[in-house]
Amino acid sequence: MPLDLGSTLTFEVQEADGSPFDLTDYRGTHHVLVYFMRALSCMQCNAHVRVLVAQQEAFEADRVQVVIAVPEDAAAAAAWKAKKGIPYPVVVGRAGTPHAEVGLLRKAFGALQQSGAALLDSAGVVRYSHTSTNPGSSYSKADVAAAIRDLPAIV
Repeated sequence: MPLDLGSTLTFEVQEADGSPFDLTDYRGTHHVLVYFMRALSCMQCNAHVRVLVAQQEAFEADRVQVVIAVPEDAAAAAAWKAKKGIPYPVVVGRAGTPHAEVGLLRKAFGALQQSGAALLDSAGVVRYSHTSTNPGSSYSKADVAAAIRDLPAIV
């Protein structure tokens, strides 16, 4: 699975505004935390995003770029990003969803999209990964903070 520790994460996505998005643009300059929302309407996922936004200064200090991946289309993602004032890139799939491209499935007879988070070091290598069918446990602030502390320095 593409979110395996030690693997390199790549996926075909675009930003909510329709512009292309490439994770490799951050190589050598930033670590990247990708949070995969279950759905834009998911209350628990939105709560996790609020936590991520509240941590913006800490992420910047640690040179971590946060990216929010959503399974909806670009128009819905752009409207949500504007309404919520999200300061991070919000990405959608070019062919399917970013979730499917990294192996996050729809469980429970297709009713529940898996969500989770992946932390990539500045070389694009997955250093932390957690996925969940229960969106309430798809993001752990403490676990991500510990993983960030363990990242190699960016030179």
